[in-house]
Amino acid sequence: MFREVEHKTVPGFTALILLIAASLLGGYALHDAILAQQVPAMVGYGLFDAVVLICWRGLFMVNPNQAQVLQLFGRYVGSVKTPGLNWANPFFMKRQISLRVRNFETAKLKVNDRNSNPVEIAAIVVWQVVDTAEAMFEVDSYENYVHVQSESALRNLASQYPYDAHEEGEKALATHTAEIAERLQHEIQERLAKAGVSIREARFSHLAYAPEIAGVMLRRQQANAIIAARQRIVEGAVGMVEMALDNLSKRGIVQLDEERKATMVSNLLVVLCSEQATQPVVNTGTLYR
Repeated sequence: MFREVEHKTVPGFTALILLIAASLLGGYALHDAILAQQVPAMVGYGLFDAVVLICWRGLFMVNPNQAQVLQLFGRYVGSVKTPGLNWANPFFMKRQISLRVRNFETAKLKVNDRNSNPVEIAAIVVWQVVDTAEAMFEVDSYENYVHVQSESALRNLASQYPYDAHEEGEKALATHTAEIAERLQHEIQERLAKAGVSIREARFSHLAYAPEIAGVMLRRQQANAIIAARQRIVEGAVGMVEMALDNLSKRGIVQLDEERKATMVSNLLVVLCSEQATQPVVNTGTLYR
C-alpha cells in the first residue's frame, strides 16, 4: 500500500535567482565563444545552456490547500504541500491534487427500510483528501470512488432501520436522525479508508416514504397519533376520577355506595373523554327512581 511521503524541495525564489544568473552567464559566455570562433567552447557552453534550460522545468507552483504528487519514471517519489514557488528535479512528473474540503449530495435513492417499506433517502457528504499517495494510486478515481461508496453505505444503512419507531426505545430514520447520521459517517469512512479520504460530516438531506405508499403511511401516522392522544386522555381522566372519589371519601362530603360510585365514574369519564362539550342534565329524583 502507498503511504504519503513529504518530499523536500529547494525554495523556488532561490532556484529562480540561480537559474537567471546561470542563464545570463551561459548566454554571454556562448556569445563570446561564437564571436571568437572557439568550437570546443561553443559546444561546452551550448551544453551548459541546455542543462540550464532543462532545470527551468523544475520550477512549479503549489497553491494553498493543494499538493503536487511527484513521480520519477513511474515511481512515486513524494508529495509537496508547501505553498508557493518550489523547485525539484526537472524530470519529476507532477500531478496536482486538491486538499480542500469538498461536499456533494447523493442522488435520491429508493430503498426498502427494515420493515420492507420503500423510502426515498439522500445525504450530504463532506470530505477531504488527507493522504495524497493513497488517493492518487490506491484507487482509479478517488472522486468517483467517494461518490459510489457513499451511496452504497447509505443504501446499506437505510435498510437496517425502520422509517418510524413502532416500539418504545426503537431507533428509526425519522426520529433518530443525528445518531444514524453519525453511524453513516463512520460507515462511509470505513469504506474510504484505503482511498486516503477523511469524512468530515454526513447528514440526511432528504427522507420520505416513496410516493406509492406515502398516502397510506400518512393515514397510519394520523391513526397512531389519534390512538396516542386517546390513551393520554383516558389516563388523565382515570386519574382525575380517582382523585375526586378519594377527596369525597376523605372529607366525608357524601357517602356513595358502589352503584352510585359507578354512576359517578361513568358520568365523569363521559365528560372528560368527550370530544364535544357535554350538556348537563339536572336529576331531581334519585338514582333509584
